[in-house]
Amino acid sequence: MRLTQWTDYTLRVLMYCAASEGRVQPVTITEVAESYGISRSHLTKIVQELSALGLLNTSRGRGGGMRLMKPASDINIGAVVRATETDFNLVECFDPEHNQCRLNSHCYLKGVLGQAMQAFLTVLDKVTLADLLTEPHSVVAMPQSRRVAAVQMVPGLPDAVA
Repeated sequence: MRLTQWTDYTLRVLMYCAASEGRVQPVTITEVAESYGISRSHLTKIVQELSALGLLNTSRGRGGGMRLMKPASDINIGAVVRATETDFNLVECFDPEHNQCRLNSHCYLKGVLGQAMQAFLTVLDKVTLADLLTEPHSVVAMPQSRRVAAVQMVPGLPDAVA
């Protein structure tokens, strides 16, 4: 599974706003764009979607900008990814409308990949925006309290820090 650039930028905007929570001035699109080296016009579209989803409160004009509409601890990362990703069809057979695979009736790959996708989303469902702002643990680890039990590490990737 690979997240689209749209979802990546969406998560960055939310993290930036959460990290800036409590300051007097709201976060501006220009500020986020310059901070991450992202197109301002692209971020404008993302901010509009986040506002429509009820995640950001935006205001125009002098002193305007954006703020989270609810606490970071109430924003579920799995829900954000589901709202912003457009295609969870890892392989052709996930899409019954366009499936042309001749192996479909006797192939177990679809089930295995379906379980993998569900595991991916299950992990994201255990994480809030606030969790992403806590002290970093490891590149591949998540807070101990949020880990899925008995997760096997992927060969070749560093082990998570316990």
